[in-house]
Amino acid sequence: MQYPFTRIPPYDAQAIHDTIERALAGARLDTTSGPMREVSDTIRRALAVPPASGGEVIDVPARVVDGETAAATLPPAAGGWLSHEYRNAAGVRAYRVHLPAAAASAPRPMLVMMHGCTQTPEDFAAGTRMNRLADEHGFIVVYPEQAAQANPSRCWNWFQAQDQRRDAGEPSLIAGIVREVAQRHDVDPGRIYVAGLSAGGAMAVVLGESYPELFAGVGVHSGLPYASAHDIPSAMAAMKGGRGGLSRAASPRVGAAAVSGAAKRAVPTIVFHGDRDHTVRETNAQEIVRQTVEAHQAQAGGPQLQTVIEEGTAAGGRRYTRTTYREPAGTPRIEFWSLHGAGHAWSGGDLSGSYTEANGPDASAEMARFFLALPRLD
Repeated sequence: MQYPFTRIPPYDAQAIHDTIERALAGARLDTTSGPMREVSDTIRRALAVPPASGGEVIDVPARVVDGETAAATLPPAAGGWLSHEYRNAAGVRAYRVHLPAAAASAPRPMLVMMHGCTQTPEDFAAGTRMNRLADEHGFIVVYPEQAAQANPSRCWNWFQAQDQRRDAGEPSLIAGIVREVAQRHDVDPGRIYVAGLSAGGAMAVVLGESYPELFAGVGVHSGLPYASAHDIPSAMAAMKGGRGGLSRAASPRVGAAAVSGAAKRAVPTIVFHGDRDHTVRETNAQEIVRQTVEAHQAQAGGPQLQTVIEEGTAAGGRRYTRTTYREPAGTPRIEFWSLHGAGHAWSGGDLSGSYTEANGPDASAEMARFFLALPRLD
């Protein structure tokens, strides 16, 4: 069954804002200081227009890195940097594929990287340096690209109910991309992982929920929990720490697989989040962890996961707390990295990409380590 879904049409947010500012100026109201400056900035945030003086807005970085500029910073793709499109009844999405240089003697692992709002695959690849790790460890990286026609800020529509379901909307497009690449490039079907930043991190959670038999692990950086919103107002509330979607009592991660028709399976998950993130509050990461712990306990019939808490400082000076949830046999199933003093940016990233900060632990390396150590999905 196909679910109907609609999209927000593109609009010129800057033009709308300029019109409002001209009206305020015509009324002799100063929007450069005082209370009216706050009004102006609120309008910009609502329209996702960057303030002239910088500052934090919803998923819009202080610097915008275009795909051509970001591509110039990428290391040579000796194995291949390929462009493709995938289409189904839900629409069409472009995607890029990085193939590691070394020849494969067996089917390779694959990591799907979901960019954040305003980003491109080239920008995200440059900022995370995931292609370098792929060359080092021999896995394929896939970068689906959100279309401006689907979201004017190129955000994945994690907050829309029709894009939170199996075999519908954007999850079906991304799952289709994964299967297409896996078939074309001899991927190990038991070692496919998905990770993302911000809106991409929220969509990675959705993919783990809607296709638990497809993904052996999920990585979330500065993202949001499953079914935490159902429209734009509830998404705004969720980003600020409210819960606009299903209630806690609904335990959406425990029941999602049964609703979607997939076999129930708790997907191992690694989460990174800055505790000074004012765009997506860290309480969202805590909720992702709670949902994941509940899902693992439900699958195992109730045994408590063992918790190990470690404090540390990255080489760049960023302090962090890592909480690991292990099975009684010692196998890690969940990791949560709380980054102290960090904002809305990929930890340990390359500053040639947007939404990156270099001082923290290397989120890319830690995600690759976590994924590659997981048992193969049967």
